[in-house]
Amino acid sequence: MSFLDFSVVAIYFAIILWIARWASMTKTDAEFSSVDYFLAGKNQGWLVIGASLFASNIGSEIILGVSGAGARADMPTANFEILASLVLILFGWVFVPFYLRSGVYTMPEFLEKRYSRACRDYLSVVSILAYIITKISLIIFAGALVFEVLGIPFWTGAIITVVATGFYTVLGGLRAVIYTDMVQAFILLLGTAAVTGFGLYQLGGWGEMINTITLASQTEGNPPVNQFFNLWRPMEDTDYPWTGMLFGAPILGVWYWCTDQYIVQRALSAKDVSNARKGALFAGYLKLLPVFIFFIPGVIAYALMQKGMISFSMDDADQALPTLITEFLPAGLKGLAIAGLLAALMSSLSSAFNSSSTLLTIDFYQKFRPNASEKDLVRFGRIATVILVILSLGWIPFMDALMVGGIFHYLQSVQAYISPPIAAVFLLGLFFKWINARAAIITLWTGFAIGVFRLVAEFMSKEGSLVVAEGGSLEYFLGINFLHFALFLFLFCSAVLMIVSKLGTPQPEALLELVTFQKRSGAGGFKITTDVRLTIVLIVLVFMLWLLFSPLGIG
Repeated sequence: MSFLDFSVVAIYFAIILWIARWASMTKTDAEFSSVDYFLAGKNQGWLVIGASLFASNIGSEIILGVSGAGARADMPTANFEILASLVLILFGWVFVPFYLRSGVYTMPEFLEKRYSRACRDYLSVVSILAYIITKISLIIFAGALVFEVLGIPFWTGAIITVVATGFYTVLGGLRAVIYTDMVQAFILLLGTAAVTGFGLYQLGGWGEMINTITLASQTEGNPPVNQFFNLWRPMEDTDYPWTGMLFGAPILGVWYWCTDQYIVQRALSAKDVSNARKGALFAGYLKLLPVFIFFIPGVIAYALMQKGMISFSMDDADQALPTLITEFLPAGLKGLAIAGLLAALMSSLSSAFNSSSTLLTIDFYQKFRPNASEKDLVRFGRIATVILVILSLGWIPFMDALMVGGIFHYLQSVQAYISPPIAAVFLLGLFFKWINARAAIITLWTGFAIGVFRLVAEFMSKEGSLVVAEGGSLEYFLGINFLHFALFLFLFCSAVLMIVSKLGTPQPEALLELVTFQKRSGAGGFKITTDVRLTIVLIVLVFMLWLLFSPLGIG
């Protein structure tokens, strides 16, 4: 790292903290309401919302993971990014109108309006625990690794990451978060695009990269060139079969993009449904870019390694991008790339802090103090964020040990194991008014029990503490691909939800008017609006990418 690189990183921090200070000082403490703190005043436009959705989702751990997949020729992982574009269409057109119309602050609050208090408590507890144990911890860990690239010790980097991000999140709430997110999204895109462009230029262009990979594939042990550019794997593939990607991955996407507080809170800050929907569509367009600016740099790093221009171990391919940055980029551009990684991790961490504090305040504190003033709610939200910062710092030593032991990988699998029942309860609850609260809570706990059993059994069998009989039902159960498992669990939970509802009594229709689809009399005909045009173009682009990176295209 040269003086120029450190200067670029310092300028990045100065810009972010200045924007956070500006966003935090638009109102005095006396004027600062809970709507301002937790929903950014509910007056945000589509550009801010879309950029914040993208930046909140893209953490440095995703960038390193996707680029590592590029170096390993694991292109199917990039499908998670592309599929997100389609799920965001579903979010903007189906879910957003209900969320804004019902006036909720949190997703658990919406479940209470649709079903019962028990469903709200379930989702609140599961969400907060998942944020602290997995999301926040992983973001901090990845952030500390980014600082190690700068030559800063792990612990120092972790503390800087948490304190700097927590500082503006505590002061400005969601308003500070989404405005810094907007800037961080463009810094992230600029930094990673610069890495891609410079890497291709140094290789001699796209054609030379293909030639290098083709030549390397003739050596035993190296992957064939088509694996680098093919999104689809056979159904027998143990990691990413095409059936799992096409039918299982969207289940995770519905839970994450359409029902998770971490993401949905950005859309709740919109001034109206149109801006929220356009923001979701804008984020959908941005989600098409990671294939080119996250995955392709990993392929570039692999090609450069084959040419002897950089060096990293394929056993730890996630180091492909950091190695490309530290060993290959010139001064200035290296600092810009590091600033992009910092932007990714800080935007994700601030979103996690703010979403968690919102859940703690609205779903717990307000429950025990229903007469709390607006000032009390904001004060507790800030205190909750500080507590989360402290808990996150305290969790780092345990997290470091878990990473070594391998359990952290299994903790990340929790998304595939807890998302199906939540996705089923939200999605089917919007379309079918006869689905009742009793069925919802039974489905949530049944799905949770099955998912946790799979998670624990999988971990214990790999650690050797659980002996699985060969050819037995448990071996078959654990052998199901995690994406196929997510699909099967979703279908099972949907069946439980509908059967138990049919055996019970529907909820009063008067209570469901704002949270379910209603028949509208005298509705006008279908109109081709700007939102419709943007949606059609986005769908076409997704299918073009699928065709381009398939056996019929490059792959």
